[in-house]
Amino acid sequence: MEPLLQVESLSCAYEQQLIVQGIDFSVARGEIACLLGPSGCGKTTVLRAVAGFNPVQAGSIRMAGEVVSDEQQTLVPEARQMGMVFQDYALFPHLSVADNISFGLRGLSGAQKRQRVTEMLALVRLPDLSDRYPHELSGGQQQRVALARALAPKPKLLLMDEPFSNLDTDLRTQLSLEVRDILKAQGIAAIVVTHDQQEAFAIGDQVGILADGRLQQWGTPQELYHQPVNPLVAGFVGKGELFAGNCVTENQVETELGLLEFAEPFCQPIGKAVELFIRPSDLTPVAVANGSGCAEVVAMEFMGANTRYQLQMDNGRAVEAECGEPLPIRVGDRVGLQVKVHRPIAFDR
Repeated sequence: MEPLLQVESLSCAYEQQLIVQGIDFSVARGEIACLLGPSGCGKTTVLRAVAGFNPVQAGSIRMAGEVVSDEQQTLVPEARQMGMVFQDYALFPHLSVADNISFGLRGLSGAQKRQRVTEMLALVRLPDLSDRYPHELSGGQQQRVALARALAPKPKLLLMDEPFSNLDTDLRTQLSLEVRDILKAQGIAAIVVTHDQQEAFAIGDQVGILADGRLQQWGTPQELYHQPVNPLVAGFVGKGELFAGNCVTENQVETELGLLEFAEPFCQPIGKAVELFIRPSDLTPVAVANGSGCAEVVAMEFMGANTRYQLQMDNGRAVEAECGEPLPIRVGDRVGLQVKVHRPIAFDR
């Protein structure tokens, strides 16, 4: 089936400075995609190009098979059948909630507009607030009104730019899941820009990692976490450390952690130089006798379900381990380090 949105070889510039280049991805009907990356990586530039606010220097953007942006033309935003939710909500302060939601409804009678507003307020769970004004609402309520306004014209694609960044952690988690449920119930596709990995993984069917002006990887949250294509992606979607090593056998790598053996073969050819990406949850400190071992425990942090250990290796390197089970280890103890993954994330060195 043809994708709803197709972005091909997209490059965008600002005052002759290239911001993003060679961006390729597609969004299916009813699918939620997230653009994830650090501040300044070009996420919002891509979103604004899709919306029609930014011109395209190279490549094209297609909506339902029709070109809406390329080097020669840019279809105006209001003709793209897209809705947009901005980071600051952009509600009109002088209009009531009902008037904000109905603002973009054209060609409908007064009764039809009122009916649509009622439907949208019920959808975002604010049925009794139609007469309020934005300054009388909480941040979460303002976000719901902004969502209702964007969905009221029945867009084919919803674009959201850091929509939850102004909310506290608990509320942003709750609201992001609510928004996902609403979009899925309505069958509306969406692109969400965020710098928050947990948010992207919770909302997105597909996630794209954007860094250095390029799309590093596009895939499901599971693919990005378990099969990152490079160390940049691995480090962005999960905290961890790179350890240089050399393949001794198909299952064994000699590293500064010692000789590591894994359950699944991954190392070819023998002697190959690799980098292993090891997450804190993959490392276990092991109590040792007589002061042997390769590291010292310099700090411990009890977090309830897990305990985090800050470790100083004999070569001066600081590493972190995180374990669920209690260990007979205290600050100042000498420990060994055990790697407990079946198949490591490995990159060519």
